[in-house]
Amino acid sequence: MFKAKVVHLVLTHDAEEALGSLAEHYGVDVPSLRVGLPKGNVNVSGCYVVEKETIYVASSEGLADPFLILHEFYHHLRSVSGRHRGTERYADRFAREYIDGYKERARERLRD
Repeated sequence: MFKAKVVHLVLTHDAEEALGSLAEHYGVDVPSLRVGLPKGNVNVSGCYVVEKETIYVASSEGLADPFLILHEFYHHLRSVSGRHRGTERYADRFAREYIDGYKERARERLRD
């Protein structure tokens, strides 16, 4: 249910509230969220800057992309835990688990 709620928040353009819920759930500080990429990041849709504890998305459309927001939040989660290494595959998996939770919840609602 929690995963579905987080994805729903992002899809309904409330990424900041979704990040707040995620941060509370995992017991970490809420990362900042900015539109526009820092210098040197041109061919990506988003990135996480550890030093600034900030998630950057290339455009405002990225604010409603659950995969992007969750993927970058995973990087935040790992960096504040001190274990930020080789995590692209795991960040993808983390995001997919949330999206799959949302899809499962939607299927359940259709059956009801």
